[in-house]
Amino acid sequence: MRATLPLLQHTDFPHLRRARLSTLQVNLGYRCNQHCLHCHVNAGPTRTEMMDADNVDRVRAVLEKRGIGLLDITGGAPELHPHFRTLVDSAHAMGVSVIDRCNLTVLLEPGQEGLADFLAARQVRVVASLPCYTEANVDDQRGKGVFGKSIAALRRLNALGYGRVPELALDLVYNPAGPTLPPEQTRLEADYKRELAEHHGIVFNQLLTLANMPIQRFGSTLISRGQFEPYMRLLKDSYRADNLDRVMCRNLISVDWQGYLYDCDFNQMLGLPARLDGRPRPHLRDLLTHNPEGETIRVADHCYGCTAGQGSSCGGALTQT
Repeated sequence: MRATLPLLQHTDFPHLRRARLSTLQVNLGYRCNQHCLHCHVNAGPTRTEMMDADNVDRVRAVLEKRGIGLLDITGGAPELHPHFRTLVDSAHAMGVSVIDRCNLTVLLEPGQEGLADFLAARQVRVVASLPCYTEANVDDQRGKGVFGKSIAALRRLNALGYGRVPELALDLVYNPAGPTLPPEQTRLEADYKRELAEHHGIVFNQLLTLANMPIQRFGSTLISRGQFEPYMRLLKDSYRADNLDRVMCRNLISVDWQGYLYDCDFNQMLGLPARLDGRPRPHLRDLLTHNPEGETIRVADHCYGCTAGQGSSCGGALTQT
C-alpha cells in the first residue's frame, strides 16, 4: 500500500482550535466481516487489532469524568469486539447516548442473532453503511451478496421500530464510489427514501453523505491510478470557509484501539496524534486529568475533504448547497 501522509502533511489548511468536548469516538478494533475499497481504516476479516479490557474501562471513566454526552463506537465492525455490549450497557446506564456505526451485514453473522434486539433495548442510534440503493452498485463496492444481506438487516431493524419510532434512530451513510464529491444530501436522501420504500419496504431517518478521504486504502488506490492529484485539486477548489465552524474535530476526540487520542478518525489512520498539554502521544488516561478544550487541532491537506462543497463529517453534510 502506498503511503499518503507525505503527500498531505505540507498544507495551507487554516488553523483550528478545539471547543468543548461533547463526543468520544472510540475505535474498538479493525476486525470486520467486510473488506471495502473505500475503507480508510483498512478493516477486514483478517485484522486482529482489538481494544483491551483496561482501555474499555478507561472509556467509561472518561465519559463520566468529562461529562461527555455521546459515545460514538466504530471499527472495523465494532459489534465483533467481545466487550462491545458491556460498553454499550455501561454508557446507557450513565445516560450517555450511543451511536453504533454498523455495516448492517454484521447483524446476520453467526453469534450475532440477538444483536439488533440488544441495540433496540438500549435505544442505540444505528448509523448504517449503505453506499447506494441499488444492488449492483453496493455489491460492486462491497462484495457480492452484501446488498441482499443489508436489506435483510434493515428489515430486521425496521421490525423492531428503527426508523419508525423517535427513540430508535436509523441513519444511512452514503459515500461516492470514486474520486468525486457526494451529491447534495437532501436530494439524495429523498431518492434513497423513495427507492428503498418502493422496492424493499424500508424506512429510515436521515441519509448522511460522506466524502472519501485520500488516505489509506482509498488514497493508495488513487495514487496507483494517477488520480490522487486531480482529487486533491477538486477538494481544494471546492473548499468553503463556512464549513470550518462545524467540522467534527472541534467537539470530538477519536480514540484508537490502543487508547491513543486523535483529533479525528482520519488523523488516527494517518498516525497524527492529538495535541494535549504538550504530550507527544496523548492517551485516554490523560483525559482524566486534562481538559482538551482550546488545544490546537492538527491539520493536513486531507482536511479539505471535510470542508469541500457541502462539507463532510461523521454526521454527514455540514451545510446545504
